[in-house]
Amino acid sequence: MTPESFAAAVAGRLIVSCQADEGHPLRDTGAIVRMAHAAAGGGAAAIRCGGVGGVPDVAAVAAAVDLPVVGLTKDGTGGVFITPTVAAARAVAEAGAQVVAADATSRPRPDGRPLAASIDAVHAAGALFMADVATLEEGVAASEAGADMVATTLAGYTLPGPPPAAPDLDLVRALRRALPGALIVAEGRYHSPASASAAIEAGATCVVVGTAITDPRWIASRFAAAVEVAANGPAAHDSSGSGHTTQSR
Repeated sequence: MTPESFAAAVAGRLIVSCQADEGHPLRDTGAIVRMAHAAAGGGAAAIRCGGVGGVPDVAAVAAAVDLPVVGLTKDGTGGVFITPTVAAARAVAEAGAQVVAADATSRPRPDGRPLAASIDAVHAAGALFMADVATLEEGVAASEAGADMVATTLAGYTLPGPPPAAPDLDLVRALRRALPGALIVAEGRYHSPASASAAIEAGATCVVVGTAITDPRWIASRFAAAVEVAANGPAAHDSSGSGHTTQSR
């Protein structure tokens, strides 16, 4: 797959992130494959998967669905943990992912190697590289290092304190201005169809949605909170979506 063919497949469309963290009721490779099938049936243009399920999840989804797969691994929960090393990036590509997603922030990488080394390893394995960034500067640097696409996945997650509730549409706009011909992926806290539409209007090539589609526990918590507030008043429930503490996809 070339950058041009991937862009043609996903432009103006939805990518669904099918992941579940350790301890989640859906943390099972079979469940992830079924999620991917459901997302494909709903109109997804591609599937993003892997996470803590790592290479086995990527390989299983790549074998099961007839859609491009954006694969990743997760190692830990702090610092650079999304496909954090050259070896991890190579393993994801070899598992069948057409695109490898990895942390492309300016933070130090666990193997001490530059981002370009991971990009080169992915290209050598015949896959494309998706740079997950938090800032405009990181997105520009990743593009200059050879990344095939830039995603806003980590916007709001590399600063002290909790991330904001809303997606970072300003970063989408800034990346589009700085990289007018690039494939820009909007990801991170897109929790409604309206926000996903807004990302396209802001200049994103496509949008990744995970939690709001593939996490029934998170979805149920939002409905439960709304119902309890309506029944008993705002003080009856913390409607912030308690119970969901991991990065919102």
